[in-house]
Amino acid sequence: MIRASIIGASGYVGIELVRLLTMHQDVEIVHITSRRLAGKRLTEMYPHMKGTADNLQYEDVSVDTVADGSDVVFTAVPHGTAMEYVPDLIEKDVKVIDLSADYRLSYDVYERVYGKKHEKKLDAVYGLTELHPEVAEAGLVANPGCYPTGAILAAAPLAKMGVISHAVFDSKSGVSGAGSDPSNVSHYPNLAENVIPYNVTSHRHSAEIDQELRLLAGDSVKFGFTPHIVPAIRGILTTAHIMVSRRVTKEEVMGAYHEFYDKMPFIRFLEGGVPTLGSVRGSNFCDVGLEVDSRGERVVVMSAIDNLTKGGSGQGVQNMNLMMGFDETTGLVFPGLAP
Repeated sequence: MIRASIIGASGYVGIELVRLLTMHQDVEIVHITSRRLAGKRLTEMYPHMKGTADNLQYEDVSVDTVADGSDVVFTAVPHGTAMEYVPDLIEKDVKVIDLSADYRLSYDVYERVYGKKHEKKLDAVYGLTELHPEVAEAGLVANPGCYPTGAILAAAPLAKMGVISHAVFDSKSGVSGAGSDPSNVSHYPNLAENVIPYNVTSHRHSAEIDQELRLLAGDSVKFGFTPHIVPAIRGILTTAHIMVSRRVTKEEVMGAYHEFYDKMPFIRFLEGGVPTLGSVRGSNFCDVGLEVDSRGERVVVMSAIDNLTKGGSGQGVQNMNLMMGFDETTGLVFPGLAP
């Protein structure tokens, strides 16, 4: 039994972590922290956890206290805040999975994209296990962003083939991706029966997509990325329009996807099907489907994930499993919530 703690367990990602870890047969949650909710029982704030997390209470305790009682710590705090905790946890020989952006990028790129000086530099593995099996040997894992997870997994086999001329990623996210604090975007009258594009050419998650596709292709990959908020609670559907540098057939591309994702338990390749949010909601699966146009010049790849699970906390637990020597599927094999 391993002891796990969550620093910042009050938001959507944090409470999703609690939900998943309470179902994990090899995990005991020892600390959940929140300055705002300190002293309150978790089930008082989140009644859906009654019967599974009745013993958990929010605390405002030191990093040392968290580290001393934990084998692994998840930092589910805002960007720029995680770096205040992570180095001290690593120094205490605790394994860390950071769900912020603080360790996902090279430091020069991070400072340019997030406009913040990075004072606490450490080596981390980018925690997309389908591309980075070295997660298993890591002490610090940077959990990927939700949009990059869907986009990268949609394009990875074609990037590895080296045939991407340029790509356009069109992503639609449920409103939970905007976090638990209300905003104009998440206000019901503004979002209902509406689709809202934002950061149309400059979303900061583009840097992660660039980083990982570049590693796969061995060179920079030209792409555009535009996110949208849609009137759904959970999920991201990404449609990747990928222009290829030579003509391809559907059989060739499908063969490449089968080979690339062979034995990867959370990628479900749909033969001729179209991924839907309803099929992955609440699960750690990424559903992928594709079509090739009649000229063989454009591949349209669609991916669907739950932004809070495979796009966040579920991926964090998948990383934890590998880091702690478990099968990566432990505690994560359950279907989506359809309808």
